[in-house]
Amino acid sequence: MIDGAAARLRDQSDDDAVAVPPVAPRPRAVVPAPVAAPIPAPLPLPPGPMGLAERMSRLMDRPIAGWSLVPGDPVLDMRGFGWTAALRADWRAIRTEAQGDAGPVLWRHGAPVDAALAHRPAARALIAAIAGVEEAAFVALAPGAHVPPRRGPTRALLTCHLGLAVPRDGDVRMRVHDRIVRWAEGETLVFDDTCEHEMWNDSGAARIVLAIRFARPLRQPGRWVADRMLRWMRRAGA
Repeated sequence: MIDGAAARLRDQSDDDAVAVPPVAPRPRAVVPAPVAAPIPAPLPLPPGPMGLAERMSRLMDRPIAGWSLVPGDPVLDMRGFGWTAALRADWRAIRTEAQGDAGPVLWRHGAPVDAALAHRPAARALIAAIAGVEEAAFVALAPGAHVPPRRGPTRALLTCHLGLAVPRDGDVRMRVHDRIVRWAEGETLVFDDTCEHEMWNDSGAARIVLAIRFARPLRQPGRWVADRMLRWMRRAGA
C-alpha cells in the first residue's frame, strides 16, 4: 500500500514538474588582438644623392661626438683653438680684403679657390694655417635680415666666425641651441652648426664675418671615418 502511494506521488510530481531549459555555457571573453601603433613617416630628405649623404652623416653624428677631442657644447671656448688668435691679431687686414666684395667663397671642398684669393694674401695665409679647413667665405647679413632656424649637415665639422663689420646701432645676434651670442669686430666665435641656430641683424648696416668650417678634432678611428665621410659628401654635393 505504501508502495502504491509512493507511486502515485511520483506520478503527480512528474506531471507538475516544469521543464528547465539547459543552461547554455557562458561564452568565453574575446580579447582583441593588439594593434600595432602606426610608424610615423620619416622626414623628407633632399632629392638626389645628397639626401643619402645627409642621412649617413646624421647616423654618424653620435659616434663622432664620442670620438671628439673637444667638448660637445653648442658654443665652444675659442681658447681651445689656438689658431683663432692669429685671426684676431690680423682681422683688420682681412677686413680690408673683404671690403666691397663680401660673398665670394675662398675655400671649397677642402681646397683654396685661387680666383677669389688672388688679391687676398692675408686671408689666404691665415686660412691655410688652419688644420682641416673645409670651407671659408666672407658672409654678409643684410640690415633687417633674419636667417630662420637651420642645422648644418655633419658634426664632423665646426664653424668659426671672425667679426669684420658689426653695426653698433642695433642688435646683431645669433641663437645657437639655447644660447644667444653676439658678434664683435676682431673677435671669434666657434660653434657647432649641427645645433639649431638662427641669426638676426636688427640694425641699419650689413654685418660681415669671415666664416670658416673646419674639421672637428677627433681621436682615431674617428678621424679616419670622418675624413672618408667628408670626401663622400663632397662627391655627392658636387
